[in-house]
Amino acid sequence: MKLSARNQLKGKIISIEEGAVNAIVEIEIAGGDVVTATISMGSVKRLGLKVGKEAYAIIKATSVMVGVDE
Repeated sequence: MKLSARNQLKGKIISIEEGAVNAIVEIEIAGGDVVTATISMGSVKRLGLKVGKEAYAIIKATSVMVGVDE
């Protein structure tokens, strides 16, 4: 995975709170800090996000995206 965003924080998904349209995903990164992102349910399904899976919190300006290795 290559991105222009330099703020890529690798961690483990510790929580996914699913809603009708969006989900709140919590990723625990090094040191025990937790990054929270609100993403679409479509993205949760397309990325195959599950609690315990490794993922990246990718921060660009004021947006946080979630990415996984293929």
